Amino acid sequence: MDSSQEAIKQLNDLMDQVDEHLKDTFEILHQGHPSETFVRFLKARDWSVSKAHKMLIDCLTWRLQNEIDNILSKPIIPIDLYKDVRDSQLVGLSGFSREGLPVFGIGVGMSTLDRASVHYYVQSHIQINEYRDRVVLPATSDLHGRYIGTCLKVLDMTGLKLSALSQIKLLTIISTVDDLNYPEKTDIYYIVNAPYIFSACWKVVKPLLQERTRKKIQVLHGCGRDELLKIMDYASLPHFCKREGSAKLSRHSSPDIDDCFSLDHPFHQELYNYVKQQSQNKALKIPIKLGSFHVDVPDPDPEGTMIVQTIESELHKIGDQNGVTHDDD
Repeated sequence: MDSSQEAIKQLNDLMDQVDEHLKDTFEILHQGHPSETFVRFLKARDWSVSKAHKMLIDCLTWRLQNEIDNILSKPIIPIDLYKDVRDSQLVGLSGFSREGLPVFGIGVGMSTLDRASVHYYVQSHIQINEYRDRVVLPATSDLHGRYIGTCLKVLDMTGLKLSALSQIKLLTIISTVDDLNYPEKTDIYYIVNAPYIFSACWKVVKPLLQERTRKKIQVLHGCGRDELLKIMDYASLPHFCKREGSAKLSRHSSPDIDDCFSLDHPFHQELYNYVKQQSQNKALKIPIKLGSFHVDVPDPDPEGTMIVQTIESELHKIGDQNGVTHDDD
C-alpha cells in the first residue's frame, strides 16, 4: 500500500470513531465518495493525517452548527432581494469542459456586493457550492460514467478598481469558507481581462501563495478565449470570454440569456427553482421564517490574512501614486 493509500485508510479509521451526527453530515458532504473526499482534505493539509482529520471534523461541526445540510431549502426571499444579490455578486455556471468539469464564471471586477447584507452574500455563495456538489457534479459524473468532483473557475477582472478595497472583507469571508469547508474543489482558476491594478497586486501576492495554490492560477492573455477553447467548446465559454473587447461593454448594456450571471440564465433558473421546491417540501413540516440564514464564519488562516494585508497595502500604494482617495473608484 503506497503512502497516500495508507493516509486514506488512517483517516477512514479515525472517521469510523466519530459520532452518528458527524457521520450523517459527512454522507451529505461526500455524496457517496468518501475516499475522494478524504483525498481533498489530505491534500489541503499536505497529507498530514492528523491535520486533515482535524480539518474534516471542524468542517463537519461547522456544517451541523450552521445547518448547512438544509441550506438548499432556505430561499433568499423575496425574489427582488435575490435578484439584487445576483446583480451584485456575479457568478454563474457557463457550461462544462470537454472532460465534464463544470465551468464557473465569476465577475470579480464588476461585482459590487453592495445591494444586500453580508449574510445574504455568504448564504448565496454556500448555496451555489452545495448545489454544485450535490446536484451538478453528481449529474456530470453520471453523464461521463466516472467520478467528477471538481470544477474550473474563470475570473473576469474587468472593471477592477481601487474601490475593491471595500469588498476585501467580504471576499475574505467567502474565501475562508471555501478554504476550510470546500477544499480542493477547484482545479484551475483562469484570470482574464486583467487590468494593471490586478497585475500589480499579483506580482506581490504570487510569492506568498503556497506552491499548490500558485500552480492552480493561470493568468490568460486578454479575454482568454483562445486558451479556453483548447479545453471547452465555444458554447461553454463564459459570456465575457466570447469576444475580445466584449469586456468593455457595460454589464447592463443588453440583458442576455447567455450572460451566466443573470437570474434569467438556465443555471440560475434551475438553482432558484430547486431551492424553492426544497423549501416547499420542508414547509410541510415547519413554517419558513423570513430573513437571512446566518452562517458563522471561521477565522481565516494566517496565510490568508497576510495575503489580504499585502493586497490592501499594494492597492493603497497604487492609489497614492495616482493621487486617488481610497473611498473613490
